[in-house]
Amino acid sequence: MKTLKVGIASYEDMKARTMAIAKGALKPKAGDPTVWFTSPESFAKLLSNRNRTLLGVIVDTRPESLNALASTTGRTAGNLSRTLRTMERYGLVRLHKGVRGAVRPEVPYRDVQLEMRLSSS
Repeated sequence: MKTLKVGIASYEDMKARTMAIAKGALKPKAGDPTVWFTSPESFAKLLSNRNRTLLGVIVDTRPESLNALASTTGRTAGNLSRTLRTMERYGLVRLHKGVRGAVRPEVPYRDVQLEMRLSSS
């Protein structure tokens, strides 16, 4: 599995970066983060101990559906659905649609690496 590279930047900095890339003024480097958060707190909230444990359960058990994952974790399917959809937006999981509407979660990364500047200069 690969490593997901995550960055922390203000909304304004992310917007400026996106615009510079779109205009061709900036070419992202191979090692640059591909996922961005606006604060360390939002990153920490998404990767809380409970959610990291959930990701580990998905890797270890490879559940065939959210209902199977709910049975394994003791969490409700609705709670899992909301959490996993948020994680999917940030690239932490992939949700595959299966037979009769079943959704199978997959964790495509083994590691998450955080990059954050301490100052703007």
